[in-house]
Amino acid sequence: MVNPSLLVGVPLALAFSIPLFGLISKKIEKYIPIIALLINVIISLILIPQVLKKPIVVSIGGWSPPFCINLVVGPLGIFFVTLISSIGLLVSIYAATYIKEEPTEKYHMLFLLLIVGATGIVLTGDIFNLFVFFEILCISSYALVAYNKDKEGTEAAMKYLIQGSVGSSFVLIGIALLYGLFGTLNMADIANKISLANSTFLFISLAFLITGFGIEAAMFPLNAWLPDAHSSAPSPISAILSGIAIKTGVYGVARMVYTIFNAEGILTFIAFLGLLTLLIGEMSAFRQDDIKRLLAYSSIGQIGLIIFALGIATSLGIFASLFQIVSHALAKALLFLAAGYMIYRIGSKSITSLYGLGKKMPITSFAFAIGSFSLIGLPPFAGFISKLLIVYAAIQVKKPIFIVFIVVALIATVIEAGYFFKIVQNLYFRESKNIEKITETSGYILAPIIILAILIIAIGIHPQFITGLLKGAANELLERAGYIGWVLGGS
Repeated sequence: MVNPSLLVGVPLALAFSIPLFGLISKKIEKYIPIIALLINVIISLILIPQVLKKPIVVSIGGWSPPFCINLVVGPLGIFFVTLISSIGLLVSIYAATYIKEEPTEKYHMLFLLLIVGATGIVLTGDIFNLFVFFEILCISSYALVAYNKDKEGTEAAMKYLIQGSVGSSFVLIGIALLYGLFGTLNMADIANKISLANSTFLFISLAFLITGFGIEAAMFPLNAWLPDAHSSAPSPISAILSGIAIKTGVYGVARMVYTIFNAEGILTFIAFLGLLTLLIGEMSAFRQDDIKRLLAYSSIGQIGLIIFALGIATSLGIFASLFQIVSHALAKALLFLAAGYMIYRIGSKSITSLYGLGKKMPITSFAFAIGSFSLIGLPPFAGFISKLLIVYAAIQVKKPIFIVFIVVALIATVIEAGYFFKIVQNLYFRESKNIEKITETSGYILAPIIILAILIIAIGIHPQFITGLLKGAANELLERAGYIGWVLGGS
């Protein structure tokens, strides 16, 4: 059996080896993230069938849970790791051509450390180590947002740093309260003892943890940092932040609410917060002319939809939420990479500068349209399946409040369709004389864009490619007794 700890160890070791490879040749360093993430993708795919049969618990330090630091590779963890590694691999291929600003070795190191943080978050079974990996992800993200060293990026990174530090502090306070109550940091052990504690202290701890992870997830009203950070960062980092980083915040919220606290009483409120996040994100996106800022606000809206589905609190609702995580990660990574390439060629972020670009950059423009249509929820793309499942799950609850929620969600989707159709119209049905010299070069930079577009279509047509893994991941969240049992060795 492949040791799951390699999923953290390989990118971590290669991240710190980049300066050494740079001494040999500057051309080598940009390929190190590609190698690291290719290894992680292969390991993830090997582990999926094993994990679906029986989750893997890796104990570190010679002790058994709950007295050790451990990695818990269940269906939910391997789902997220596969997504993180796959998106990370495609973005690293794109970045190998796109990133030219020196010092490039620092970019590639920070990129791999971000991946290490995200991977560790979804695999650790220890809540303090979850915080440590969360900090690795956040600190790497702050630095990468400011990578271009311009005023806009530096200001955005400072906003992200300030709000992210508040979030990290809240997470740490929540963890400290739990440790004070139970004397353990093992998440399964805490979940096993949660019913024994004072409900007031538990509520305070949960509030701190949801707020802390909610900032990284960009939940309303904790998302002020995201539009500046995503629009100012280099396009590969925008893709990673939207496709991966904010999903770790969602994971944190889900793991706290479902697995540790079993907080069924607040799930309708979580769904309501998700709906507010969705509506505000889409309304804000509609007003933007800067394409990256528009995509950033769109990410807020899509995260709201994911949180809303999590709040439905049924097997189908969680399954739909995870499906939406996949469809959004693929589509938004595609959109940021395609937009980044278009900005690189035309020298402007304005949506009006895209006039007629569909003829000059046909592959990039067509891929952008596919990503847009998937986010809107049109068939035969992945986003259609996920949105249909979310609506169906909400209807199945048979509560009047969720019918109202569905209506609001559909209104938000109409708003979303409005701004994406406007961009597609600019690409294909408007003319401009200022783009005559623009060409679309072939090469590595187009490969990830094409692959993401193919994946969106493939999953939309054949969703069974991922449904088995998603069902296992959804069941892990719902069946907390099973998680407690196989981590602590009871089953």
